[in-house]
Amino acid sequence: MPPLSYLIWLPALCGLLSAIVPVPRTQRTREHVIAGAIALAGSLVALGLAIWVIVGYRAGAGLSDVTDTKWIGALGIYYKLGVDGLNAALIGLTTLLFATAVLASNFRMRTERAPRARLYYFLFMLAESAVLGAFLAQDLALFVAFFDLMLIPFYLLIGIFGSGDRVRATLKLVIYTLVGSLLMLAAAIATGVLASQQHGTPITFALSSLQALPLSKGSQEWIFLFFAVAFLVKMPAFPLHGWMPDGYRAMPTEVVMVFSGVLSKVGAYGFLRIVLPLFPQAAVHFQTLMLIIALISILYGSIVAFTQTDARLIAGYSSIAQLGFITLGIFSLQLQGAQGALLGMVNHGLVVAPIFFIIALLAARAGGSEDIREMGGIAFRAPVLATIFLVVALATLAMPGSSNFAGEFLILLGVFESKRVIAIIAFAGVVMASVYALRLFIRTMHNRVSPTVKSRELGLGDGLVLAPLVAALLYLAFYPQGALHRSEGSVDSSLAGARAALVEPAVKPGAPSTLTTQQAAAEEEEAAAAQEAQESAR
Repeated sequence: MPPLSYLIWLPALCGLLSAIVPVPRTQRTREHVIAGAIALAGSLVALGLAIWVIVGYRAGAGLSDVTDTKWIGALGIYYKLGVDGLNAALIGLTTLLFATAVLASNFRMRTERAPRARLYYFLFMLAESAVLGAFLAQDLALFVAFFDLMLIPFYLLIGIFGSGDRVRATLKLVIYTLVGSLLMLAAAIATGVLASQQHGTPITFALSSLQALPLSKGSQEWIFLFFAVAFLVKMPAFPLHGWMPDGYRAMPTEVVMVFSGVLSKVGAYGFLRIVLPLFPQAAVHFQTLMLIIALISILYGSIVAFTQTDARLIAGYSSIAQLGFITLGIFSLQLQGAQGALLGMVNHGLVVAPIFFIIALLAARAGGSEDIREMGGIAFRAPVLATIFLVVALATLAMPGSSNFAGEFLILLGVFESKRVIAIIAFAGVVMASVYALRLFIRTMHNRVSPTVKSRELGLGDGLVLAPLVAALLYLAFYPQGALHRSEGSVDSSLAGARAALVEPAVKPGAPSTLTTQQAAAEEEEAAAAQEAQESAR
């Protein structure tokens, strides 16, 4: 089995082992420890494999470490995997966040009663395999299969292990995502069938083959809308975010860390991997619509974030705003904007995961409440925790020198070159981010100590969870070029069709194309030169 298949399926295998490995009767009270150790080992090995793949990837090499095996030959579906600049950093982000979340789960279940821990770890590791498969898939049908697979374990993790009104939260998540998934399935089937019919070729779902078989503009437009709905629900973006408040409140802390940090990126990644290369004319046609949706998401998410008192919802609505910036960069259809969006995906994952974990730590010190009005006053008694939280908060508001600064700068630069008015309005989102991020930090760490707050410093186990996330955050803050250099060639290739389509509307119907005009001018110059030569000879 090739290395990328090891990377995808190893977490699921370890999750299965954690669920079925027999535990002696004398160790039944420690079965959650054994199951957690197996899951943690699998997640750490997956992280090591991801680092090996990323280090081995050469910038500009195109798709590498390719696995291409016929899966369902009659339907033209291939088990095709590959790494390039679009997904290299994202698989690193995925394995890092899942490893830290499994580590956090291990520490929590050692101190809390943990019924059905085996099932929890199995579902958690299956989710990691599905997310990695979605990022590495190079076949449209395979991408859809992994996209749908990763939802199943999260439904069960929320429904079984969630808190509060978890049934309502799970139901809303199922309704929203099921509609999006069905639309995406219909769009994927239509893409393969229509490409085959319009070009007279055998049906195929390989992304490289579909890119060489462009659909008509009319077909591209309705298929684009189907994919857009599915991806915007996943991110989430306004107005398809209705599942988010209930879902985020009900999820266990470790689940919401990876859900907001990784799963939301699958939607944004889908735009770069599938939508722009396969439907470039539709991307140009709906560019303004997508930019407006992104802009509204930025403003709406920011405004609601600094009116909330639930710390978890502040982080949730801020994610809507940050993902609005990412969408803005993608649909600027400029290299700088799209590269900034890809960097922003990684940065947001590294910021939002520690924020949710820190909120859980603060809630544990505030009697279990996540209301910022019942927190505060522990900054001087827990300086390490306060410092880490400050670093993450400053990264959230894209302070110069932080990891988010380079990403948002490139996004706004790309949008400014494409749609200046939208870029100018989007600057307000940067200002509002400083309001909700600093408000969250100040209200939870400063002010008077609430009577219910127990001031204590960060524990060793909690520090082990946060340390790798903050280290990766600081690395990208000091050296964002490492990620940008690896992604440049792949992002440019993803945008090539859309940028070419941008030029086409500028040519008036019936007028010669730019290429034809250039050829005509060259022919006229050659004719004039030949005539001068004849006259000189005479």
